[in-house]
Amino acid sequence: MATAANLPPAVAEEPALGAQRAAARPRNRKRKNSEAVGRTSLPLTVLMWVIAALYAIPLLWFLLSSFKPGSELFSYPLSLIPREWTFQGFVDAWERVDFAQYFLNTATVAIVTTVLTVFFSACTGYALAKYNNKGTRLFFVCILATTMLPTEVILNPTFTVIRDLGLYNSLAGIIVPSVITATGVFMFRQFFLTVPDDLLHSARIDGASELAIFFRIMLPLSRPILFTLAIFSFQWRWNDYIWPLIVLNDPKWYTLQVALRSIVGAENIDWPVLLGASVISLLPLVLVFFVFQKYVLNADVSAGLKD
Repeated sequence: MATAANLPPAVAEEPALGAQRAAARPRNRKRKNSEAVGRTSLPLTVLMWVIAALYAIPLLWFLLSSFKPGSELFSYPLSLIPREWTFQGFVDAWERVDFAQYFLNTATVAIVTTVLTVFFSACTGYALAKYNNKGTRLFFVCILATTMLPTEVILNPTFTVIRDLGLYNSLAGIIVPSVITATGVFMFRQFFLTVPDDLLHSARIDGASELAIFFRIMLPLSRPILFTLAIFSFQWRWNDYIWPLIVLNDPKWYTLQVALRSIVGAENIDWPVLLGASVISLLPLVLVFFVFQKYVLNADVSAGLKD
């Protein structure tokens, strides 16, 4: 029988060359696939950058206009970059409109409402997802049905309830009706449905109480949903205008959005002050988003379970 040592050199090298070709074939295929993906994604990337630029131009114009003096805002030809930079609009907005008090009122409403909204939405979503009592599904459908009602429809009955409770013209009158939201309940319920029931059974076998399971297991797992809802809730309450306008009558309780509307006169508008106040009012929203966006990640709902 012929061995590799007795074969000619060209014949002996054929198996090694075949192995090298077989190893190089997957690499070439991967390279071709990556090149095809790159050619396909390049137009989409350019399109996304164009769309982002279209959305960014009005925002950039708004931000840079807040640094322009009043005489330059409507001067022709219009310019994106201020010819004369000034911070007087920000100074006048902070001093002339009692901005600090309005800022404090809005921050109180937004923070308290956000904390209560996240907590009660998590409790309700957990109960609807993990406790199969009679009528649970029907109750959840009724909660979702409220999202089909326009806000204008429930303004009148909500105001009547707030007035009868003695919460008219107070920050509590803004906070209480905004605590429970169907969106928050839906988000938490859908997330808790993805958590395996075996995780809860294991915790109960280990002697954990229902409160311990909720606060020590379910809430930490739902951190992405928690922070996502917190960002949205803070934004909703910070930008709310109609409901504070209806409930509040005393200027000392005004929120920022109501106060900004008071800057706009019937005929004359102090545009530098209005633009400066609007930019200042946006800063907390931007700060909240950049602080909490890193927590909006996928959770490991299988942690603590064995296959």
